[in-house]
Amino acid sequence: MRKSVKLLAVVIAIAGISVSYVACKKSDEKSGRVLVFARAADSVGLDPAREDDAESLNIADNVYEGLVRFKLGTTEIEPSLAESWEISSDNLVYTFHLKKGVKFHDGTAFNADAVVYSLERQFRKDHPAYKFGPWKYWNGMDMNNIVKEVKKIDDLTVKITLKRKESPFIANLAMQFASIVSPSAAEKYKEDFNSNPVGTGPFKFVKWVKNDSIILDRNEAYWGTKTFLDRVIFKVIPDSNARYRALKKGEIDIFDQPSPEDMLNIKSDASIKTFEQAGLNVGYMALNLKKKPLDNKHVRQAINYAINKEEIIKAVYGTMGTAAVNPIPPIMWSCNTDNKGYVYNLAKAKELMTKSGVKGFELTLYSMPVSRPYCPNGKKMAEIIKSQLKEIGITVKISSFEWGTYLDKIGKGEHDACLIGWTGDNGDPDNFLNYLLSSESADSNPSPNYSFWKNAEFTSLIKQAKETSDINVRTKLYKQAQIIFNEEAPWVAIAHSVVIIPAKMGIKGFFIEPTGKRTFSTTYFDK
Repeated sequence: MRKSVKLLAVVIAIAGISVSYVACKKSDEKSGRVLVFARAADSVGLDPAREDDAESLNIADNVYEGLVRFKLGTTEIEPSLAESWEISSDNLVYTFHLKKGVKFHDGTAFNADAVVYSLERQFRKDHPAYKFGPWKYWNGMDMNNIVKEVKKIDDLTVKITLKRKESPFIANLAMQFASIVSPSAAEKYKEDFNSNPVGTGPFKFVKWVKNDSIILDRNEAYWGTKTFLDRVIFKVIPDSNARYRALKKGEIDIFDQPSPEDMLNIKSDASIKTFEQAGLNVGYMALNLKKKPLDNKHVRQAINYAINKEEIIKAVYGTMGTAAVNPIPPIMWSCNTDNKGYVYNLAKAKELMTKSGVKGFELTLYSMPVSRPYCPNGKKMAEIIKSQLKEIGITVKISSFEWGTYLDKIGKGEHDACLIGWTGDNGDPDNFLNYLLSSESADSNPSPNYSFWKNAEFTSLIKQAKETSDINVRTKLYKQAQIIFNEEAPWVAIAHSVVIIPAKMGIKGFFIEPTGKRTFSTTYFDK
């Protein structure tokens, strides 16, 4: 039996607004203008297969496309550069039929060769571009043990053969690391392709002024519906209050990461509108098990009990956060709501420290240098944690670095503990539990498993879940895995946040994506 997916004109209703990728036509009333989007930090790089930070991937989401994509505002899959696909009865062979006539921004043709190039460069060691890695997502998601072969059948047909069944595979292909890049551009720029992106997306790259701005222009040769906006400027303004002031002055049109302290003024301002959605995210403190005494479970449990999450949320998140228990958010299917987690209990924390046999020690806590929805103020959060852990004899030393350096250092495991977080990429629990916590992820270099926790039973459970398509079975397995996570305490799961994007009242057609993407293909100014 073969499963087939065909391209349809899809209309998605989001918060009462209907949007259609097919029917949405460019109109003179909506077209034109330059939109300035302010964000907290610069991109690390612009190759979606080499980076895994949001600021880098937000650019990629506007420049690149994959074989499939998420429907606007959802985590449902629909065709993109592939018109249709079939899955073999054993779920090991995926055959994709590609769109005809699509061009990359450099004018070269999109075809099967481009698909093979884009994926093979991430795992074939004899590929000429393989040396330009590391390929963070590919390695972190254990794709080397999933993908066996990517083969061109003809110019418009590609066959991907898997080594094992992988239930989230199609959803994984909608993620940024599976974006299709121009082979000609990648060969031309080589390692510098990370600063010169060339895709097939609705916007094309123009210029990058480091730590200041990235400029994207409308792709006039786009195969789909052209964007309304002529240009989007991604402007770096590190301070959240400064971003708010810039919006008030008319210097920007929309911005990311508002400060909780500004929310009352923002909400009461008649000239500002807010886009809001519960975040598919988690903010946490990873405890590095490679560093003693954090390899002692009782120490990790003691730290969890010593952290007063409500105090942190009140001071750092305001009304924009809720206490976390699990490594996945409660709005995601398979979240184990029966887990009670760690409620602040100083007496229990001290008891566990005594049981551990470890007396007072010094811990170096890496503090995030930029605001993210899952961590609006890393410095303030670190200071609160420092004060709280002092009560159980732990002296905290706080360190911070520029964003790219920060990610590099925690990926190498230089920290004792670090503040970080995650927004789901594909709506599947695997994207949290496997990518952030599996044994294979811990062995990646750099690793997205910042606790470097390796638990055979946990990893076995999530592997079983990946290899079945029965959502009830997967849910049961993931819930069991979360019980193990809770007992072993490799993190302090701190908060899940509401995502809020303030903008000028005239901004229309912008949607907060559950996966954290910031895309502007349907955005326009109401004239």
